[in-house]
Amino acid sequence: MTLLKDLTIKKIHDGLVNKEFTAFELTKEFFDYIETRDAEVQAYLSLDKVGALAAAEQVDIAIAKGEEIGMLAGVPMAIKDNLLVKGLPATAASKMLENYTAAYDATVIKKLKEAGAIFLGKANMDEFAMGSSTENSAFKATKNPHDLERVPGGSSGGSAAAVAAHMAVAALGTDTGGSIRQPASLCGVVGLKPTYGAVSRSGAIAMASSLDQIGPLTKTVEDAAIVFSVIKGKDPLDATSVDVVYGDELLNPKLEDIKKLRIGLPKEYFIEGMDDYTKGEINKAIEKIKSLGIEVKEISLPNTKHALSCYYIIMPAEVSSNMARFDGIRYSRLDALQENEPKTLLGIYHEQRGQGFGKEVRRRIMLGTYVLSSGYYDAYYAKAQKVRKLIKEDFDNAFKEVDVILTPVSPTAAFKIGEKTSDPLQMYLSDIFTLTLNLAGLPGISIPVKQYEGTSELPVGFQLVGKAFREADILGIGQFYERIR
Repeated sequence: MTLLKDLTIKKIHDGLVNKEFTAFELTKEFFDYIETRDAEVQAYLSLDKVGALAAAEQVDIAIAKGEEIGMLAGVPMAIKDNLLVKGLPATAASKMLENYTAAYDATVIKKLKEAGAIFLGKANMDEFAMGSSTENSAFKATKNPHDLERVPGGSSGGSAAAVAAHMAVAALGTDTGGSIRQPASLCGVVGLKPTYGAVSRSGAIAMASSLDQIGPLTKTVEDAAIVFSVIKGKDPLDATSVDVVYGDELLNPKLEDIKKLRIGLPKEYFIEGMDDYTKGEINKAIEKIKSLGIEVKEISLPNTKHALSCYYIIMPAEVSSNMARFDGIRYSRLDALQENEPKTLLGIYHEQRGQGFGKEVRRRIMLGTYVLSSGYYDAYYAKAQKVRKLIKEDFDNAFKEVDVILTPVSPTAAFKIGEKTSDPLQMYLSDIFTLTLNLAGLPGISIPVKQYEGTSELPVGFQLVGKAFREADILGIGQFYERIR
């Protein structure tokens, strides 16, 4: 069998169809590898060996019967632990949901099951997706597979690390301000945040509902396109989802079409504060893209300077609303009450929520409650929504000149574990290049500048930003970039 590190979705599909190996054999080999590798990486919170092997057997039966299988059939995947998979834990890496088992499948999970994908287990994350390093998990800190002393990024750090460490071929994550793209960059994998509304959010544990989006983390851009093509689409269970028809270009881009695209480099993103190593790697990517024959020009997104402030008003406000349902009574927290704890309703709320939520979640709930409170709503939240509109208009104006925008993903490569935990502002700055897309609802993808495995270098990714529902543009450029990388 091909080495796990060499496997892509397409290679697995070809191997299964040509009967070079079975889905059962492949899945078992992944679990054997996880048993040894994950002891140091700590990417998974829980595994589903019985369910995964049973699903793999069904794929093998279909192949034996001569049935045609889809591209994702038999593909081993990791699922971020804030996405519901019926019968599996869904903790969102929080003590608040430590005992919760999902009662139904998220819409993206239903689609992946129908496609025959294999779910190896639930991946670690920052608690309720609040963080940029996966150090905020209530259960464990995931390590970067390229350097175990460094973070994998967050909040989808477990998903990114699982793919980078070859403990899954692909994974699902969620992205509220960069939580797919930033860990993808830091771990040297591909991470796609689709357009807001392109993928149903039904069955995702909400953090900030106007910003959240589900997307894939994969080894290649082609693999990201394959997963996206399966999970996209309108869903009656998500009123914000949109019915968009994507053409053949999504999976079969043509170089002559890609060469017609113009790429903009926003001067506000290439600033002081980005380290020299990251800047150098991004410049290499830009030169490679120019060699494809694509026009590259400088553009301006003037309201970028307000984005971080705007985001950290809107996001906590929505967090404070979404976290209200976790009162310590629902979702199986009552068994955590001690004998001497107060039995009044207020007392139960106080004790249970204090024990259930971690420090970062409490911080964001308090910030959000403050900006929504009487006397501060107009001063903060209403003003931030106006700035959000200006940021969206910046992108609208830029896309009159160009088709795609290229930016860094993170100001630095992966930082040391514990380096930023005592300074929340420094941690928040990790997402300074990614959160504008969530505010504007645009698609973005993080692509590694080159192959970093086997070198002493830390991975760096660059970001391609597309027009709304033009994932095909950024996926197309990415696929041709990988061929000359």
